[in-house]
Amino acid sequence: MEASTDFPNVSSGNGWAAGNLDDLGEGPGFRKVRKGLGVTAFGVNAIVLPPGVETGAHYHDEQEELYFVHRGAIEIEFGDGTVQTLTEGGIARVDAATSRKIRNSGSVEAIYLIAGGKDGYVGRDGRVPEGEEQRVRAIHDLGGGQG
Repeated sequence: MEASTDFPNVSSGNGWAAGNLDDLGEGPGFRKVRKGLGVTAFGVNAIVLPPGVETGAHYHDEQEELYFVHRGAIEIEFGDGTVQTLTEGGIARVDAATSRKIRNSGSVEAIYLIAGGKDGYVGRDGRVPEGEEQRVRAIHDLGGGQG
């Protein structure tokens, strides 16, 4: 799948697509990252949520989701009543069947990315092109080698 022609400011080439969140929409609401960049392996969207606005509760039949806060702050209320606040850089995983509701708890627009999928992790299948081994190893070692 190539990047969508609905998003003319998204660049794409043989096996890649790149853009800016602003290229995928304006104002509050969904930014269709999957469609805009041609992602096929998992679902991914970003949401721009004005201060004080709350989404309705939802859950999924099959799709686990990962939330990442890019800007601002959100509260996630889980089905058991627990409320977790995430600020910039905050992340949360939510099982498919777990109900969740999001509220912008800050004074500025919150922007968060949601990636969702099912059927598990495929394992570490990354490969390093010949000649890049040392450079990649050095970067990997900076992070303590966790993966």
